[in-house]
Amino acid sequence: MKILVTGAAGFIGSKLAFCLAQRGDEVVGLDNINDYYDVRLKYGRMAECGIAVENNNFADGEMVQSVLLPNYRFVKMDLTDRESLNALFATEGFDKVVNLAAQAGVRYSISNPYAYIDSNIVGFMNILECCRHHSVAYLVYASSSSVYGLNDKVPFSEDDKVDMPVSLYAASKKANELMAHSYSKLYNLPTTGLRYFTVYGPWGRPDMAPMLFADAISKGDAIKVFNNGDLSRDFTYIDDIVQGTIQAVDKCPDAVACPNNVPAKVYNIGCSQPVKLMDFINEIESAIGVEAKKEYLPMQQGDVYQTYADTSRLEAEVGYKPSISLHEGIKRFIDWYKSDKNPLKD
Repeated sequence: MKILVTGAAGFIGSKLAFCLAQRGDEVVGLDNINDYYDVRLKYGRMAECGIAVENNNFADGEMVQSVLLPNYRFVKMDLTDRESLNALFATEGFDKVVNLAAQAGVRYSISNPYAYIDSNIVGFMNILECCRHHSVAYLVYASSSSVYGLNDKVPFSEDDKVDMPVSLYAASKKANELMAHSYSKLYNLPTTGLRYFTVYGPWGRPDMAPMLFADAISKGDAIKVFNNGDLSRDFTYIDDIVQGTIQAVDKCPDAVACPNNVPAKVYNIGCSQPVKLMDFINEIESAIGVEAKKEYLPMQQGDVYQTYADTSRLEAEVGYKPSISLHEGIKRFIDWYKSDKNPLKD
């Protein structure tokens, strides 16, 4: 199976590309390696997959062969580059596409809205068009738990209304689901959207709470605790998330089993065991061996009180079942954070 993974220098994408190639799929990873956060982390993830060039000088459009995985190659490319993307699809003839590339970050979308329209709307449109015109058999794409917005019914179910977003990022992810459904209907393109809940683990993003907390606690700085600590998140370990994504890649929707015979599915993917923020902080404190200094703050704009995934549909239809406990996951994360593998380690 030949699979394109976009966002292949990202947290989930790099691990997914590695695991797909490791099991024997022919994989092409794509990323524009933007500087939304420290690119040393992106280059480090890529190096874990055997993708490296001298001085990290990746040329646009150049295909780089992994030195660890003979069936993995990487190309630096932006989804908004319609001509280059179309040429890549025409040359490679992908069977399946996993689109994880996106401008991430809820809070960043408030100050940089156009970045989300370019990447998450225009870029996703280009992916859909390339899939249509180049006979891709199946598209899996990243949605987000943020689509639930102001929904206060828990746990969040795929059947809940998602028309009250609290950020442009959330709105762009809901737009992706609608766009994908329309292509599934119009062109019989099977699509599956995965509503990722809070993902953590080694090589995680530096703008997310686990890395921010670990960094501040290690340095003796105060951590910012929003809504005075009265928040909860459906934290899910990276290995569970990647395994669930692979299971979705292997389970193409059958139109006969879908509403209105449209081969389109959307699933929650999380741990289905929300954790109070203060309990999460306690686990990090315990793993590091230091009590955190805490700065209690009000709720941030664009944030939500809690996330809680109902993953029963993904479990029943795809076989997903997370297995890494929070205690074990935090231990693995902190072990990596303290190690020389962490490129941001001071």
